[in-house]
Amino acid sequence: MCALLAFWICVSLPLVVIGFFFGFRKQPYEYSVRTNKIPRPIPNQLWYMRTVPSMLLAGILPFGAVFIELYFIFSAIWENQIYTLFSFLFLVYVILVVCCAEIAVVIVYFQLCTENYRWWWKSFFVAAGTGVYVFAYGAFFYCSKLDIVGFTSTVLYFGYTALMSITFGIFTGSVGFFASFLFVRYVYSAVKID
Repeated sequence: MCALLAFWICVSLPLVVIGFFFGFRKQPYEYSVRTNKIPRPIPNQLWYMRTVPSMLLAGILPFGAVFIELYFIFSAIWENQIYTLFSFLFLVYVILVVCCAEIAVVIVYFQLCTENYRWWWKSFFVAAGTGVYVFAYGAFFYCSKLDIVGFTSTVLYFGYTALMSITFGIFTGSVGFFASFLFVRYVYSAVKID
């Protein structure tokens, strides 16, 4: 208990104070274009440009970049095997980040071309759709490779797999959002303001 308290006082508390100090001094973002106070109506979107279909369709590509590595990671976690390919894992990580950024930027570009200006959450969910496929792969791995018996073990497996999938989705969604944010800022900074 004392070690946990010391960790909180010596590590967490100073980092919070430093983050507050730098965050409070940072200037807010300035947008390069003016927005109208009355929102424009958004035209009807095609079925594949809605959030759920585009999330499921766009999540396939980043998942395809990492699914072979997922086999080795799941084997290392659940079958007590040793994972030694960390350099290859870093390369797959870089490919995943680039792929999520490109997919989110392309979907946001298509969305802006169809006059849909609500791109903020869609850019997150499009890249976060990879987490759905990671969970589906976890279910496939459970059915095909593992010999887990018992209700408690199954709940533990799917609980931990859900946590990993949600964390993976939050990470890839954040990458997609920041890439889309930089893209939209760059594109609209070239627009001349009247």
